[in-house]
Amino acid sequence: MIPLAQVPPGTRVRVVTIRGGSHLVNRLFQMGLTPGTIVEVIRNDVGPIVISFRGVTIGIGRGVAMKIFVEPA
Repeated sequence: MIPLAQVPPGTRVRVVTIRGGSHLVNRLFQMGLTPGTIVEVIRNDVGPIVISFRGVTIGIGRGVAMKIFVEPA
């Protein structure tokens, strides 16, 4: 299990857990980013990490990505 921020571009992973405050967890859950969700990392260089899941592409900050723990899909 590693933080999403450490996943290289082009990799698909499964969300295991989100270790953050209730506000962050609720916000991510409302966006559909829940445990078990398959996520593809589109871009992970400078700036926000761009991910795609459930037909949606979003950018998230590195601090948030460090709180989302994933495993290989």
